[in-house]
Amino acid sequence: MRFKNASLRMFFFFYIISHTFLVPPATSSSPSSVVATNTSGGHWIPLQRSIGISAMHMQVMKNNKVIIFDRTNFGPSNISLPNGHCRYNPRDMAMKVDCTAHSVLYDIACNSVRPLTVQTDTWCSSAAVDSSGTLIQTGGFSDGYNKLRTFTPCDDDRCDWIELSVPLSNNRWYASNQILPDGRIMVVGGRSAFNYEFVPKNSGNHEGSYYFKFLRETKDSGPGEENNLYPFLHLLPDGNLFIFANRRSVLFDYIRNRVVREYPVLPGDERRNYPSTGSSVLLPLNLTGLGNKARFPDAEVMVCGGALPGSFPMAVEKRVYVEASRSCGRIRVTDSNPQWVMEVMPIPRVMPDMLLLPTGNVIILNGARNGTAGWENAVNPALNPVLYKPNEPDRNARFKVLNPTKTARMYHSSAVLLPDGRILVGGSNPHRLYDFKAYPYPTDLSLEAYYPNYLDPKFRSLRPTIIKIEAANNRLPYGGTFSMTVSLQEFHSVRGISLSLVAPSFTTHSFAMNQRMLVLEVIAVGRVAPRSYKVTARGPPTPNVAPSGYYMLYVVHAGIPSRAVWLRVK
Repeated sequence: MRFKNASLRMFFFFYIISHTFLVPPATSSSPSSVVATNTSGGHWIPLQRSIGISAMHMQVMKNNKVIIFDRTNFGPSNISLPNGHCRYNPRDMAMKVDCTAHSVLYDIACNSVRPLTVQTDTWCSSAAVDSSGTLIQTGGFSDGYNKLRTFTPCDDDRCDWIELSVPLSNNRWYASNQILPDGRIMVVGGRSAFNYEFVPKNSGNHEGSYYFKFLRETKDSGPGEENNLYPFLHLLPDGNLFIFANRRSVLFDYIRNRVVREYPVLPGDERRNYPSTGSSVLLPLNLTGLGNKARFPDAEVMVCGGALPGSFPMAVEKRVYVEASRSCGRIRVTDSNPQWVMEVMPIPRVMPDMLLLPTGNVIILNGARNGTAGWENAVNPALNPVLYKPNEPDRNARFKVLNPTKTARMYHSSAVLLPDGRILVGGSNPHRLYDFKAYPYPTDLSLEAYYPNYLDPKFRSLRPTIIKIEAANNRLPYGGTFSMTVSLQEFHSVRGISLSLVAPSFTTHSFAMNQRMLVLEVIAVGRVAPRSYKVTARGPPTPNVAPSGYYMLYVVHAGIPSRAVWLRVK
């Protein structure tokens, strides 16, 4: 690789000397040798040694099952389709007749998987769950570029993928999805796709795509370094969309197809989107104190991790692995003059997953300390999760390093929050094909669960149990109130009770699409029987704050969350 700019050459000379691995993966440190100091908190439990596929994409469904899928264009997986069924696809790049599955349905309660049939290539695709609980899955690679697929959950093990006849308007490979207040799903970007479109489509709807100049402007010109793929999307309480790509971000009015405002550039040289691949969350929206007033809650976005410019070609061409970013930026996007506030993670990270916990804290896990996304492009796995406490006033005490996993979860891994409060973690295939002999980072088909500290048995007496929801068909109307009966062995105080309403995310490539958490306003807490309490709360005010759909509701008492129940906001 040649740098034409002299200052860039000098920058990389000094940076590489102090921040890179100069060895190929075969001779670099093994995962077990990477140990962070001052570790505490939580523990890991293996769930499945192999689910037959690598968990590239994951989505929790309303019936407490998780749909997981990989790609179809690399040959057979390690799990067969049932009853001798096979997939016939003359356009498949690897196998025209394939009798193995490339998607499975994981049953949380039974810790079991059921193979599913996906017809076209879902590699590096995107998805969102609609208001009815159906997964709308968009795009992929090759014969799956412009495909629309659905999966509707069922309880009789008869449901499977359905491929729709109406295609997307554009090829969508490395795109991002966002559910909107009106029920549509917005699909943004993708490789060489500087536009967006809406789904679902129907035969009478000829609406195409809309040019989005921002995506073209944020594409880096280096070899393989788009750095604007899988853009970060967050629906804000005013109904507009926050869109982040590379280092820039805008507030976008998708109804009028116009940028409302551009935010300051995120400080630092690091790029944050694929293949530099950081992650982002919309921090919890606090509805406490808003009542029925037509006021928006404050909204704050956080972006963490990534890689320096040039990291991708350095890894591909030189097998030189630049240290990943240590920085996080927070910006209160609803301020009149929003500015980024920078913080430093205790561990550098590229390809991190960021998930909101029911407590309102953020967990950062998976990824690597050096390199970028892509095949063979990272080393030194980040085995320790990190907890981030956004409401901790002491900025020096917000990050906490947690207990490490033994499994490297790098390229093509994923993680999701489960209704029981655990984090389901799987995947990692940093190779073009499945390679179980690669050293030191073989393809991984396992699933494991991270148990946050709040699940420790010593907190059992503080853990609430939701006994009953007083809402018709567990349906929560906008602006309405509802009550529930909660069981508690040990009650601390009324102020120690809060409610977290969490939208389950579709996670792939280090971005949990449609992840959303609302802290609901608790109106009253009263004792109704020994160890039983009635909690009355107010639901979300508008679809802008909480798009219609299924959410996990957790009761949190003294910092310890209950097992969630599913509520439909409509």
